[in-house]
Amino acid sequence: MVWETFGRENCSLEATASIVGDRQTLLVLRESFLGGRRFGELQRNTGLARNILADRLQTLVGNAILERRRYQERPERFEYRLTQKGLDLYPILLGLMEWGAKYETGAEGALISLRHKACGTVGQPHLACPGCGEPVTARDMEATPGLGAVLKQAG
Repeated sequence: MVWETFGRENCSLEATASIVGDRQTLLVLRESFLGGRRFGELQRNTGLARNILADRLQTLVGNAILERRRYQERPERFEYRLTQKGLDLYPILLGLMEWGAKYETGAEGALISLRHKACGTVGQPHLACPGCGEPVTARDMEATPGLGAVLKQAG
């Protein structure tokens, strides 16, 4: 595929990376998916400095990926919960986790396994074609102009 045939403005990959594309944000998201909600818990499990964690949480809340909810009145305390927009990042984190397990964890392997709650199967979910249901890899797919590119050409 030749990327030059597609406009780079309004690139969904760039837009996503600008919000969640740094190590600290990915650590916060990891903990959120593992059930972490409170500042102290997130800080302990990520090892991030308070100011860095506060900044990443503010960015995630500002982009409606996490929602800040009060859980205590006095003293006032808040927790951070994934929104639907945040939950929709799950496939991205799964992909990064699978890649890391394959290439970066070494002989000891991955520290986390995933188990499907409904049937109990342990394993890594995979991408599938929405039409036929077959598993897909990068070699099985090609990029074509999306609706935004078609509308841009028409306008």
